[in-house]
Amino acid sequence: MHGHSYRLEVAIRGPLQTQGPASGMVEDFETIEAIVEQRVVRRLDHQTLNDIVENPTAENVLLWIWQQLDGHLRGFEEAVLWETPRACAVLRRETST
Repeated sequence: MHGHSYRLEVAIRGPLQTQGPASGMVEDFETIEAIVEQRVVRRLDHQTLNDIVENPTAENVLLWIWQQLDGHLRGFEEAVLWETPRACAVLRRETST
């Protein structure tokens, strides 16, 4: 057993809000960070990933993260999990054109 330090990126897409404190933004970064912290970071940080994700490859961990954020983060479109500075797993919402 060994530890990892991952870096997670999430991307959202949507119209700019026209009213309220997030006017001019798709979503306030503080809101995004709070949702990611509550639904992902608190649950994974300093935990044994094998207790949370069966076969915790970067791809499977990212799929678990996607499931935690989907439906809770408005406009959620993409998640990237960096395992090293040059290697990452990416999930994107399929869009029809």
